[in-house]
Amino acid sequence: MKKTSYILGIESSCDDTAAAVLMDNVVLSNCIANQKIHKSYGGVVPELASRAHQTNIVPVVQQALSIANIDKKQLTAIAYTRGPGLLGSLLVGSTFAKSLALSLDIPLIEVNHMQAHLLCHFIRNENQDPPTFPFLGVTLSGGHTQLVFVKSHFEMKQIGKTLDDAIGEAFDKCGKIMELNYPAGPEIDGLARYGDPNAFDFPIPKVDGLDVSYSGLKTAFINLIHKNQSKNPNFIKENLNDLCASIQKTLVKIIMNKIILAREKYNLNQVVIGGGVAANSEIRKVLDEKARQDQWRVFLPPLQYTADNAAMIGIVGYLKLLHKKWGTMNQSVSARLPLS
Repeated sequence: MKKTSYILGIESSCDDTAAAVLMDNVVLSNCIANQKIHKSYGGVVPELASRAHQTNIVPVVQQALSIANIDKKQLTAIAYTRGPGLLGSLLVGSTFAKSLALSLDIPLIEVNHMQAHLLCHFIRNENQDPPTFPFLGVTLSGGHTQLVFVKSHFEMKQIGKTLDDAIGEAFDKCGKIMELNYPAGPEIDGLARYGDPNAFDFPIPKVDGLDVSYSGLKTAFINLIHKNQSKNPNFIKENLNDLCASIQKTLVKIIMNKIILAREKYNLNQVVIGGGVAANSEIRKVLDEKARQDQWRVFLPPLQYTADNAAMIGIVGYLKLLHKKWGTMNQSVSARLPLS
């Protein structure tokens, strides 16, 4: 009979300090300490992020253990984010994980943050079975936009990427010109529900293969704002909902075109989405409609696993523990850790 494992997952790749406890593939706790300080700067300040991680990591881990109702001595292994991410933030999480694993004399497991966004679908979910291999993975976040051929849990090949801005970054930059709060993605999504997505027409960039580009669209949006504001200072206020609906429609259409192309090229009938932008209502609606129309399956993560979280780190830790893929104490973090 297989012995039950308890995995502590630690995530500190950007500005959220997170810890989770998993019993095998079941989440017992998933705690996140958000850093509000970055809102006034309109983006994440790396030095402030790393300092906040140092303040938050001990209480967040303690909270995760308390909610899971286990003692740290019951832990089987500790999984942590090795990269990619902000170097200072990664160092805080990795140093804590290594110290705790060493003191408890249990395995230390390093996790690729981008793999974790896709593998969160292997957390036990009573409403949906996990995807089967191979499948098309799509990571959509503030820092990354990737299309991935996923052959197995740990065999992943990037087949498409953004050439400039990530989709979440494009949301934020367009939101900033409209003077929306950071991060702007959720606010644009909310306002778009009351707007006309066809009110303003924006260009779809012509990019070869499965790569995408968002920089040109962002520039076109900013130019539209500046041109109209010069004639009407109240242009944004009077057209805010329509602007949000129109830019969101185009941002989603760009990645959807590539998802459809990749699925056909690789003959894959399962599309697995991960990352913070997976919470966007437009991408969820369009994916569901397209899946029903063309008879392929789409896997959208529960909302609590879209943004950076430690449960996704924990599930990769569990999967690696099963295959005895342990890390080492001298393993350094990597701000630009490749997918595989």
